[in-house]
Amino acid sequence: MKDFKDMQFKLSRDTDRGLSHWACGRQDRQLNTYDWLYDVPGNEEDTDLVEVQFKNTRKGYYHNVNRLELHKGDIVAVEASPGHDIGVVTLTGRLVKLQVKKANLKSADDIKRVYRIAKPVDMDKYYEAKSREHDTMIQSRQIAKRLGLQMKIGDVEYQGDGNKAIFYYIADERVDFRQLIKVLADTFHVRIEMKQIGARQEAGRIGGTGPCGRELCCATWMKNFVSVGTNAARIQDISLNPQKLAGMCAKLKCCLNYEADSYVEAGRKMPSRDVVLQTLDSDYYVFKTDILAGLVTYSTERGVAANLETITAERAREIMEMNRHGEKPESLTADGKPRASAQNPDLLADADVSRFDKAKKKKKNRNKAGKNNAAAQPAQPAAKKDNAERQNRQPHAPKERQPQPGAPQRQPKANAEPKRDNNKPQPDGGDNDGNGKQ
Repeated sequence: MKDFKDMQFKLSRDTDRGLSHWACGRQDRQLNTYDWLYDVPGNEEDTDLVEVQFKNTRKGYYHNVNRLELHKGDIVAVEASPGHDIGVVTLTGRLVKLQVKKANLKSADDIKRVYRIAKPVDMDKYYEAKSREHDTMIQSRQIAKRLGLQMKIGDVEYQGDGNKAIFYYIADERVDFRQLIKVLADTFHVRIEMKQIGARQEAGRIGGTGPCGRELCCATWMKNFVSVGTNAARIQDISLNPQKLAGMCAKLKCCLNYEADSYVEAGRKMPSRDVVLQTLDSDYYVFKTDILAGLVTYSTERGVAANLETITAERAREIMEMNRHGEKPESLTADGKPRASAQNPDLLADADVSRFDKAKKKKKNRNKAGKNNAAAQPAQPAAKKDNAERQNRQPHAPKERQPQPGAPQRQPKANAEPKRDNNKPQPDGGDNDGNGKQ
């Protein structure tokens, strides 16, 4: 066992998220490449090529003619036409040769030189140029709309020294932007370069979060875009819903191709959908298949879920072989018993979801009772005072209604019998007349 007391450790440079030494470097760069040859002796001396990344997904390859000690994450000033540009070193050593080969840079003129490590003066010009990119993009969109061009300017990137600007645009058809270049050059007083990109390249430059919850693949690690068709969704038994299959770029999601090969390989072991399994009780048709699990669900009606039975692909092939020899099993299952469908346990099957509401209701009732008690205590002296004032008040005698002159007076009924009070004792032998006299 090693003794860690005598070992010497060194701090890693420009690392993030707990990653290792210069091999990973800064992880805030898009399309980052892991340099797994960094610790190999003589890796950097093998070639003077370095990979430099600029805004978003734009990368370039340059010769380190001055033999500068460059590492991943260093900000350098590189050759441009005209002037110079500012970028970040993302890869050095032998892997850069493979990246150049992958980028199909056959001409030596496409590979320029690294001037120096960026100075504070270079960084001031760089930040000043970057601060104008958003306003330039908004104005350029207005100019293109005013000229009636069917195009969308998605992004603007200024060169590090501010002498040139690259306008990235999207267009369905070919656009004649010669007049646009003249207007843009007169407006912004820089050299103009127009570069057409696709919808996927635009999504990679802008970035975003996919429905899986992670950052877009085209903005993080994908370097080449492979065509995606609806056949990849059919192989995986995915519903052809455009809203779910489309990505942020309004095209089919690139991740549809990730597992397509695995589904094709696993689908070769599944029985054909056209084969009908014959048993003694009925004929069964394929209803659905679970390719990765190797399960097939059969139904007694074609295209209708009736008397569903789920068996393995091996059992289905056994029954198919028996049918070829003219034999029919008693049932689809090997033991003659229906297969119990495997269901995931529901942890909240016996739980009452309203238990949370009851707790809140009790808490609210307690709060209301506490508020009522607190409000009732200071109101007691005022209530006593109101009762004393009511007792001191003299009740007003009701005013007698005076008969108006000329109005007929109301006569009492002759046979009207006064109400008898059962609680009042009556004299024996007394006779009450209609007028109330005894």
